[in-house]
Amino acid sequence: MKPSWEPIFFVFLATWRTALCVTRYSIPEEMERGSVVANLASDLGLDVSELAQREVKLDTVHSKKYLEINKRTGELYIVEKMDRESLCHGKTSCFVKLDVIIKSPLRIFNIELEIIDINDNAPHFRMDRVELDVSESATPGERFSLPNALDPDVGANTISTYKLSQSDHFTIDIHSGSDGTKYVDLVLTNALDREQHAVHNLMLTAVDGGVPARSGSASIIVRVLDTNDNAPQFDSSVYSLNMNENSPIGTLVTKLNATDADEGSNAEITYSFTLYTSEKTQEMFDLNSKTGEISVKGTIDFEDMKIFEMHIEAKDNGPVPLSSQCRVTLHITDMNDNYPEITIKSLKNTVKEDTPVGTVIALVGVSDRDTGDNGKVNLTINKNLPFILNKSSDYHYELLVSEPLDREMISEYEITLVVTDGGTPPLSDNETIIVHLLDVNDNAPHFPQTFYTISVMENNSPGALLSSITALDPDLHENQYLVYFIIEKEIANTSMSMLFSINPENGNLYALKTFDFEIEKEFLFHIEARDSGVPPLSSNVTVHIIIMDQNDNTPVIVSPWRAHGSVVEEKIPRSTDKGTLIAKVIAIDTDSVHNSRITYQFLQNTDATLFSLDQYNGEIRTMRMFSYRDSRHQRLVVIAKDNGEPSLSATVTIKLSTVETALKTYADLTEVPLEYDIFSDLNLYLVIGLGSVSFLLLITILVTIVLKCQKPKPSKAAPPCRNSVISERNSTIADSTLVSNDAYWYSLFLAETRKGKLVVRQPVPKGARYIVSSIPRSTGMTETSDSAASTLQVRRIHS
Repeated sequence: MKPSWEPIFFVFLATWRTALCVTRYSIPEEMERGSVVANLASDLGLDVSELAQREVKLDTVHSKKYLEINKRTGELYIVEKMDRESLCHGKTSCFVKLDVIIKSPLRIFNIELEIIDINDNAPHFRMDRVELDVSESATPGERFSLPNALDPDVGANTISTYKLSQSDHFTIDIHSGSDGTKYVDLVLTNALDREQHAVHNLMLTAVDGGVPARSGSASIIVRVLDTNDNAPQFDSSVYSLNMNENSPIGTLVTKLNATDADEGSNAEITYSFTLYTSEKTQEMFDLNSKTGEISVKGTIDFEDMKIFEMHIEAKDNGPVPLSSQCRVTLHITDMNDNYPEITIKSLKNTVKEDTPVGTVIALVGVSDRDTGDNGKVNLTINKNLPFILNKSSDYHYELLVSEPLDREMISEYEITLVVTDGGTPPLSDNETIIVHLLDVNDNAPHFPQTFYTISVMENNSPGALLSSITALDPDLHENQYLVYFIIEKEIANTSMSMLFSINPENGNLYALKTFDFEIEKEFLFHIEARDSGVPPLSSNVTVHIIIMDQNDNTPVIVSPWRAHGSVVEEKIPRSTDKGTLIAKVIAIDTDSVHNSRITYQFLQNTDATLFSLDQYNGEIRTMRMFSYRDSRHQRLVVIAKDNGEPSLSATVTIKLSTVETALKTYADLTEVPLEYDIFSDLNLYLVIGLGSVSFLLLITILVTIVLKCQKPKPSKAAPPCRNSVISERNSTIADSTLVSNDAYWYSLFLAETRKGKLVVRQPVPKGARYIVSSIPRSTGMTETSDSAASTLQVRRIHS
């Protein structure tokens, strides 16, 4: 609608001093902010230039300010959108009153602003969903009230009509109230059938008279209420069924199904036997009145009754019940209702595990009270066992051994015999017999290992437990009881039973003596385990005893040699050069390689700047030349330690005296080519040592063979077997000149130790001579030779 912008003036004259005039304007609602309503300055005859000075003011009766005056132009404009429905709710006309106040002089102008309605609101229903319950027996023309729609607009913009969606059964009737409000009724045009259409979904639409028109809708749900107009109907009027005799009580025969197109109580069905059903039939079968299930109530026997006939009625629960009937014919099928039986005529429930194949261990009889195919029986074994059944007649079987038996694998058998008849379905019975196997001694003892290696630390206590060597025998009782013993073997005229002992019952192995690694390093023998069966069975195992070394030997200082507790005294020229070899300390240790590794250290050194000691070869050399400040007497204490845990050691004290005489020094003597080669060229000594060892080994074997053949009686006066060298200090032998007694001793030590011998020096009671003895070392194996020692006699003469 186009708004009217021309003002309408109404001037009222009065006898009052101040004349009041009312100015009226009309505008549509919802005008935009800033829209000009009218020019008040022009309409009221005011000077625009004086508006600001006269403090023009707009006064409204509303709390919210919708209008304002522009003091520069005198225009009345919109500052807030105006909603006619909010300002004048429920009124057909809407006016807003304003007062324009101007000072100097004071004047008041009354203004009425008419708000004209526009179609800005659509019709709406108080409920978006309306549900109606209508009986399917309602007659056409019956009316049902529907809620009317609301539209806050007025005049032509309010509701003008209602529309209903397409329906074959309903229409609407529109009528107006005294206030002009339009109401609508739902009218039934055609009869309803709930079974065909239970719910009708309709849509009611209210349309206003605005341009363009607005509308609002509500959903009308019409539920058709049921009436009992349909009788129950069975799926079939006649049922023919088959059932086996002897069916258990409670077995379901069938479930009848009757349906009713009605709903609620009109569709609830009750099942019952009619008077046409015999009492015998009602005693044998039960009918569930709610579900229509027919189940077995008594014992059904084919020989008693072959056919049962039942007449069933289905009735609904409507106010006027409706019903229908059916007939059920039940044919009884004959069944194989007698089980076959097993009878054990004879049984051997204990047999030896070496029982021959084909031996009869049981006689079994079978029977069945049925006749025909139901009376034919068959006997089987339900598992794959070393037994078979041999049918001797129609109703007798023999149980035979079919495979060799082994008690160690299976000690007893549970044999389940199953008898089955030829009925449909077949009936069966079973009988279980237990056969125990008796043990025979058919298994030799078995050791878990074929070879045992046992490590024993030397210096063990006699009687110490070394290990437990046990065998297993799967047999039983006396066939399982084992006895252990050591197979006798002599080693160096010594029996194994003198060295070791084994407990015959549990196989515990003990040492009977204390072993010394330096003498015996290992033993090899056999242990036998024998059972107590008849005849007894046995097996043996190899035992390897390894003696482990301990650091139980203190190093022995063999060079420079000195009597026990004595001090070695040496003289050297005072003019000795730097790096000259003064002495060489040699210590030996009879322990194993690891424990016998020797290192040398100064325990006491008079002048640490004068002498040095090689910790590996024990050589003592000068670090500088002697000076006049150095003492003529030097005292050196050397300690030799082995590599054991804990370490063992030995010491030697060397007193050095310096002389001014023209003695040959070690360095001068070593200038002789032969002497230098003998002392320092170890490769030459290695060749000589290997040759000597080979020669001595051959001599030792020959001497051992001779001694074994002669078997001489032991002599009490015989001294220990040694290789002896009688020598004097500071002497020479015919083919070579040695630097000193220590150098000679070192050379001899290297040669003899490479032969595998232990070298010891002992002093001669008189003179400066001493005896060097080489004692053959033990080979350390289990077989010890009694070879005689060869003797080296060397006369050392003063030069």
